[in-house]
Amino acid sequence: MAQSFDRQKAKPHIAEEWVGKIVTLLCIALLIITIFSIVYFVASKGLSTFFKNNVNPIDLLTGLKWSPEGEPPFFGALPFIFGSFSTSILAALIAAPLGFCASVFMVEISPKFGRRYLQPVIELLAGIPSVVYGFVGLSVIVPFFRDVFPGQGIGIAAGALVLSIMILPTITTIATDALAALPKGLKEGSYALGSTRWQTIYRIVLPTTLPSLMTGIVLGIARAFGEALAVQMVIGNAPHIPRSLFESASTLTSAITLSMGNTAMGSLANNALWSLALILMLMTFVFVFIVRFLEGRSKL
Repeated sequence: MAQSFDRQKAKPHIAEEWVGKIVTLLCIALLIITIFSIVYFVASKGLSTFFKNNVNPIDLLTGLKWSPEGEPPFFGALPFIFGSFSTSILAALIAAPLGFCASVFMVEISPKFGRRYLQPVIELLAGIPSVVYGFVGLSVIVPFFRDVFPGQGIGIAAGALVLSIMILPTITTIATDALAALPKGLKEGSYALGSTRWQTIYRIVLPTTLPSLMTGIVLGIARAFGEALAVQMVIGNAPHIPRSLFESASTLTSAITLSMGNTAMGSLANNALWSLALILMLMTFVFVFIVRFLEGRSKL
């Protein structure tokens, strides 16, 4: 009787387990199909510029003039690529020191005050819409640059400063988690050898967590590289390589968003924009591979 009762009791649990497995597999299959569908769609549209319209890929990557609807058409995407990389890397150079210092303060110097006040404030920055960042940059940063530096205020510097504020929560959060996960015995051993707090932070904490800190920087660059609206509002959207940080430029995302609605699907100009989207997607894959590599280094 006891064995039959146990079997009857176990049947619902077995059924629930199978239902859970089926639902999980269906969700995973849907996710994989969605990802591959997006990759295939963007790749097919972007590659049609080269195979259908016979555009030279080298000309697209190295050309300086962008006029897909001109006579003759030009497909030089180098100014957009330069603008995306310059704003993203410069934003990371600004945000990385701020994020590292904030994480060190929250974990090593004043954890109670930092976790209670500073961390919620930084996390709030991640929830602000990008259009708000762009509007603030257009209303505050651009006039400041116009008054202090030569030019109209719009350009690489304004876009990089706006992006640095946007990616600051990403870098700070990852750096804080990396510092908090550091074994306490490592720091206690440093203190036992007579090291001061700053010597421990500089010579033990930061070198040990360097792969995780670099992961945060790469993720921040990836976030900045794909941002469109905020950068579009303050960079000027001029399709040329600027000669200074305070001169108008353009990015891959701004070029796509400004022109996509003015082209017909399947046209040469539309396919060229899909090629820019393909470049964005490939760069995202590169950033993901770099992050995976850094994560593997941090586990060694």
